[in-house]
Amino acid sequence: MDFFFLALFAGFAFHIVKTHEQRRRIGLLGSVLGQYQIEKLMETVTEGYLRALGEKDLARRDQIWQLLASAEISLSDQFSRFAQEFARLDASITRVSRFPVALPWVDRLFPAFTFDLRELFKIHARGLAQAALAQSGLSERDRAYRLSAELFLMQHSCHWFCKSKAVASARLLRRHQTSHAQVLAAVSPETRRAYLALVAG
Repeated sequence: MDFFFLALFAGFAFHIVKTHEQRRRIGLLGSVLGQYQIEKLMETVTEGYLRALGEKDLARRDQIWQLLASAEISLSDQFSRFAQEFARLDASITRVSRFPVALPWVDRLFPAFTFDLRELFKIHARGLAQAALAQSGLSERDRAYRLSAELFLMQHSCHWFCKSKAVASARLLRRHQTSHAQVLAAVSPETRRAYLALVAG
């Protein structure tokens, strides 16, 4: 019986500490992200892609692509500025656990099993800029597919930092009906190589 109550208390304490740390991370990310319209622009771009790809009239479709171009550039520019702002934070508060589930104090107890979110946001900023500027010679459809993947991977990183990799992957699958592996395969080769080199250690 004593063991049961001890385990119950330990589980409760673990939950409290984990929740506190996750709230701190959400607050930290939100304090910088809140200065920008990244989420709103991301919604505009992804919904615009769906409209363009579903439009049968070629003239109307081209018009939608043209309207989206400014939103893509604005999104890329804002995220680049956000990544620069986030990079000013101290490294001690931007570490991300490589463990799939949330474990408190991993950044302090097992720093070798973490990576720096500031560096990951720089990778995402480069990937978004490359896709938005359409330097790769892709068709509009393929470029939209790649830019969407870059956005979804960036969103996954935000959720990973705030919660855990497992939660981030589950949210990605639920919101966008695609897996982390599928998104990673759809981003640019440059993003994929840099991403894996950082998060896999």
